[in-house]
Formats: sequence, structure tokens, C-alpha cells
Amino acid sequence: MAEDLCFFNKDTLIIKPPKKSPKLLRMTVLVFAMVCGVYICSICLKQISIHTKAKFENFWVVERPSDDHSIQIPQISTFIGDKNSCYVNGFNMKEIPNVHYPKPRTFSRAECANNPVRFFAIVSIQRSGSGWFETLLNSHINVSSNGEIFNVYDRRKNISSIVKTLDKIYNLDWFSSASKNECSAAVGFKWMLNQGLMEHHKEIVDYFKNRDVSTIFLFRRNLLRRMVSVLANSYDREARVLNGTHKSHVHSTDEAYMLSKYKPTINATTLITDLQQVEKTVAKALEYFNSTRHIILYYEDLIKNRTKTEDILEFLKLPHMDLASRQVKIHKGELSIHIKNWDDVNKTLKGTSYEHFLQADY
Repeated sequence: MAEDLCFFNKDTLIIKPPKKSPKLLRMTVLVFAMVCGVYICSICLKQISIHTKAKFENFWVVERPSDDHSIQIPQISTFIGDKNSCYVNGFNMKEIPNVHYPKPRTFSRAECANNPVRFFAIVSIQRSGSGWFETLLNSHINVSSNGEIFNVYDRRKNISSIVKTLDKIYNLDWFSSASKNECSAAVGFKWMLNQGLMEHHKEIVDYFKNRDVSTIFLFRRNLLRRMVSVLANSYDREARVLNGTHKSHVHSTDEAYMLSKYKPTINATTLITDLQQVEKTVAKALEYFNSTRHIILYYEDLIKNRTKTEDILEFLKLPHMDLASRQVKIHKGELSIHIKNWDDVNKTLKGTSYEHFLQADY
């Protein structure tokens, strides 16, 4: 036994390690491999169980506008574990189903070709603040709102001409001073109810729904104040007070003061009927376009609370920024100073559902 453990050579002690069995080494390696295998299998099974709980979410991607509206829009299924985790170019696809990638015929979008564009239409009636509102939108670096396009009859004479014009707008081939061209993130225009919109509402609603056009309704709560603006604007169209030039909107307080000096006379006999007719027209428009993606705004609310503009940017899914307009309001203050026959108007509306129109609203 002593010989196996040590021996002496020139006064040096050398200890020999005991010999290990090859079977023990093999067993150790085998056990280690089995433990590693079990661990790896448990990780794989866990991953599989997580993915089987994930859901398939569907969204629409519109490749580009087309003159042929019978073309089917492809539906893409994206496999995601969290419904809020799918983003394309920074946009949450769960919240934004209406993404477009226009390919204009008249220019190249260059590096912006992969940037999505939202389509919208501002639906309103004359002298409801739509001009001022549009300048607000156009102050956003990514918005192109191209004005009152259908004020030209040839563009609205029938549904074919209307669709042709709409296709041109939403394909970014319509050029105006508001066009941001390549890097527009939202493109649209103003559309008055009396410019073919109501006559062809069924076809237009179908177009809006097929092309994912968002409708922005803008009206005035105080229809009496709107009536003053309509009559004053009609007068200036003939009188041309500002150096022989008619201006529907002004950018200086001096010009606003000059235009506000005219006091229209309102027909008190037909006043209530006229107000009711405007209300019916607005209600009918809201009914016709209720099935479209839309938001309803009122001029007075925007004037009194400028943070309302954030709702608009959120609706269009645009980056938030301060919006501004250079337009100056023409008819300020109490309505009594802007109506020539104020006593008659006051007497007519007193005790009716329109009495609150007589009071200052902002």
C-alpha cells in the first residue's frame, strides 16, 4: 500500500494520485449532457407556448391610388404577440388602418416614397371659418390642403369628373400653393355642401370608404353670425371696398376694419326659416357621411380653445406641432354693432330656440 502512494528518491517525497476509473468519467459526461438537453428542451417548449398564445392581426395597406377602383386591396396578416407592437415607419398599424403610398405621375417622391400619406376632405358651408381653418392645417409642415377645388363647375358637373379630380388630388398630382409635394403626410382640400357633394353623396361616400378618405366636418354654431358674414361678403363682391379688390379673407387689422364697416340688413320675415334650412342641410350632410371615418368641429370651439387643434392632428395621425394662421377676423364683438336692423332681428329671435344667437359667443 505504501508503495502505491509514495517512494523516496534522494530524500524527495513524491505522492502519486490514485487511478480513476474510465467508467466514472463516462458517467459524469453522460449526466452533464442529459442535464443540458433537458434545459434546452424546456426553453424551446416555453417559447412555443408563448407563440401559440399570440394572435394574428389584420390591417389594410393601400399601395397607391388607381383609376380602376375594382382592384382588390391586398390584406396582410402580421403575426404579433402584442397588439400594440406592430409599427411600420413609426406608425401604429393597429390604430392607423388607412395608410397610402401614392405614386404621382408628374414627379417622383424620391426619398419620401416609403412615407405613408393620409387622405382627408374638409366638408363645410361658406363663411363657416373653413378658410381660416385650412390655413391652420397648412401651417403644418406635412399637410397639403389644396383649397376649394370644386368651386369650378367643370370639376363637379358629374360624378365622373368628380372622381377624376379626386384621383388627381389623392395621387399628389394636384398642384397648388399649399402643396408640400414629396413629403406630404396628409393631403386633402375643402368641399362645400353646395358644390356637388350633396347631389352625388352616395357615390362620394363609397369613394371615401374605398379610398379611406377621412372627413373633417367644420360648421358654425352661431348661424346668425354666419349670415352676417355671408351678406357682408356678397356686398364686397360687388362693392370691392379694398382698393377695388374683393377679398373674402384678410391679413391685416386695417383691412378687417374697412370690411366690417358695412352693416347688412337681415330679412326678419324669413330669418327663422332661413336658419332652419341651414340646420337641415347640415344635419342631412352629417347623416349622409356618418358611415365614413369623420370628426365634427365647430368654428367657435376652435377659436375659444386652440388646444382643439391637437384633436385634429391626432385624428390625422400627424406629429403634434403649433398651428398658426395669418388671417384676421373681420366681424368682432357683439352682433348688434354689425346688423343694421338689429332691433327687428332681436325681436324676431327673442323667445325662440335661436335666441342664444343674439348673445356674444366668443
